[in-house]
Amino acid sequence: MTATSNPDTLQKFLFDAAPVRGELVRMEATWQEVLNRHAYPAPVRRLLGEMMAAAALLSANLKFNGALVMQLHGDGPVRMLVVECLSDLSMRATAKIAEDATITDDATLTTLVNARGHGRFAITLDPQDKLPGQQPYQGIVPLSDENGPLDSMAAVLEHYMQASEQLDTRLWLASNEQVAAGMLLQKLPSYGGTMEAQVGETGSPLSGDVQAQDLDTWDRACQLGATLKQDELLAESPETLLRRLFWEELQNAGLRVFEPMTPHFQCSCSRAKVAGMLQSLGQAEIESIIAERGDVEIHCDFCGQRYVFDPVDAAQLFTVPVATGAGEGAQQQH
Repeated sequence: MTATSNPDTLQKFLFDAAPVRGELVRMEATWQEVLNRHAYPAPVRRLLGEMMAAAALLSANLKFNGALVMQLHGDGPVRMLVVECLSDLSMRATAKIAEDATITDDATLTTLVNARGHGRFAITLDPQDKLPGQQPYQGIVPLSDENGPLDSMAAVLEHYMQASEQLDTRLWLASNEQVAAGMLLQKLPSYGGTMEAQVGETGSPLSGDVQAQDLDTWDRACQLGATLKQDELLAESPETLLRRLFWEELQNAGLRVFEPMTPHFQCSCSRAKVAGMLQSLGQAEIESIIAERGDVEIHCDFCGQRYVFDPVDAAQLFTVPVATGAGEGAQQQH
C-alpha cells in the first residue's frame, strides 16, 4: 500500500480541454472512526463505506455552507443507511438493521435494501444559514431504472445524478475493513447549461468541433476510469492514481489539480440538542418516562454518545432555557 503522510485525502481535478471534472477520495481514519463505533455485518459495512466515499465526493463540489445527507431507505433486512457530510468534509454515518435480520456475507445491495422493490435513495441539501421559510432541498429516486434493479451504490448515484441533476456522472466506489475510497468523473454542461443548441460564454452556439472535443475528452476520461480496479482504489493514494490514470494529461499540462482536502469524522450531536428534543416531547411525556425508568437516556446512533437526564435534570428542562445549561450536572457518557 502506498504510504501517505495524511491517509484521508480528497483530490479535485479539472480537464482544461473540456468541461469535465473529477475527484479522488481515500479515507482511513475517518472510516475507522465509524467502524469502531458499530458492529455491522460485512455487507453492510461495505455499502456504508461506499456511501461515505460518495458523500465526500459529492459534497466537495457543493458551493454552500451546510450539510449533505445521503440516505438509503430499505425494505429488506437493512432499514436505513445514513451518511452526513458538512461543507468542511466532517462526516458521520450510521445504519439501522431490522431486529430479526439475518445477513449473509454474500448479501447484495438488492437483497439488503431493495428486496421487495420498494427501496429508495435520497439526498438532502440542508443550508446552515436558511432564509426565512426556506426548506432543505431533497431529491429522491427509486433503486431501479428502466432496466430493472440497480445492483451497486455507484449505479444508484449515477442514476440519481442523471435523473435529479441532469449531469452525466461516473463513479467508482470501494471499501473494506481499512479503507473507504472512490473516484468521480462528471461532464458539466457547456456554458449556458444543457440546451438543444449549447452556447458559449458570449451566448453564441458552440461549434460542432468544440462539442465533439468535449465529448472526446469525456469518453477518454471514462475509458481511463474504467481501467481502475477496486484493489487499486483501496491500496493507492489519490496522487498515485491521478498519475497512473491521467499521466498524459498531466504531462501535457492538460489537467488542473487543486489543493487536496481532508475528510474527517465529527458528530454534531450535543447535550443542548438532546435537551431541545426532549423539551419538544413535552413535560408530561418526560415525567412519564422518568416515572417508568428513573431517568431519560438518549443514545446517538452516529457516535454512540449517551446522554442521561435524571429527575432533577429533566425538571430543569422546563424551568430554564436550554442555552443556559439545563442539567449542567447531568451525566454524559461514552
